[in-house]
Amino acid sequence: MEQTERQLVSLLSEITPLYDVPMREAKARQDALAKPPGSLGLLEDLSVQLAGITGQVKNEVSHTRIYVLAADNGVVCEGVSSAPQSVTRAQAINLTRGLTGASCLAKHFGDELVVADMGIALPYACPEILNRSLGKGTANIAAGPAMARQTAVQGILTGMELAAQAKRDGIQILGVGEMGIGNTTTSSAVASVLLHQNVERMTGRGAGLSDEGLQRKIRAIERGIAVNQPNADDPLDVLSKLGGLDIAGLCGVFLGGALYRVPIIMDGFISGVAALCAVRLCENTKKAVF
Repeated sequence: MEQTERQLVSLLSEITPLYDVPMREAKARQDALAKPPGSLGLLEDLSVQLAGITGQVKNEVSHTRIYVLAADNGVVCEGVSSAPQSVTRAQAINLTRGLTGASCLAKHFGDELVVADMGIALPYACPEILNRSLGKGTANIAAGPAMARQTAVQGILTGMELAAQAKRDGIQILGVGEMGIGNTTTSSAVASVLLHQNVERMTGRGAGLSDEGLQRKIRAIERGIAVNQPNADDPLDVLSKLGGLDIAGLCGVFLGGALYRVPIIMDGFISGVAALCAVRLCENTKKAVF
C-alpha cells in the first residue's frame, strides 16, 4: 500500500458515528416545543441529525459555502456528450463571475461559492479558480483506466482538505457541485458497478443526448467495465478505473465533512455517486450527508 493510501486509511479510521446524547436532547427539545409532536416532519429529523454531527442541540447554518469541483473526462472522445470539452473551462470561469444559475442563486442567498480545478484539460487565465489540479483530465475509460489508483487517492485527500479548510473558516454547512463534460458517463459507470446494476438502467441522457448518443454512451460504459474489470468490493479500484477527478474530489469532501463534522448537502446524480463512494469507503460518512 502506497503512503498516500495509508494516510487515507488512517484518516478514515478517525471518522466516528453521530453523537448520541446531543441527538436525544435535540429530539426531546422538538417534542417539548409548542406544536404537535412530529408536525414538522423531516425538518425535525434534520435538526436531530445536525445535533448528532455538531454536538450542539441548537444549530445555525448562516455561514455557508458551495464547492464546485471542475475536471475533464477523456471518455468524451467516444461521443458521449452533447457539449464540447471546452464547456468545462468556460463554465468554471463563468461560475466565478456570477454568470451561471448556481452562482446567481448562491449570491442571492448569501452562500460563498468556490470553484476548484481538479483537472481542467484546457488552459485558462482565471485567478478566482482554486488550483487543485491533478492533471489535464482523465483518460478514456472505454480504452483503459481513467487514472492511476494513487491519483484517485490524492483526489480524495484533496477533497478532504477542502472540507478541513471549510471547518477552519467557520463554515456551518457545505453544498457541493461539479463541472465536467462527460461526468454523467463516469458517474453512471461507477454507480453501475458499485450498485450491481446493468448499465442501461443507470445511464441517462445527461445534458440532452439524442437516442443515438445515449446508445453510444451506454456502449462506452459497457466497454469501460469490460476492459477495466473493476472490483466492486474495492471503491478505490472502481473510482480509479471508471471515475473522474471531480468525483474523487467530491468523495473526499463528503469524507472530510464526516471527519471534521461539517454537514454536507448531497444534490444531484454525480454528487450522489461521490457520496456513495465515500460511504462505501467508510460507513460512518453517511452521518454528514443530507
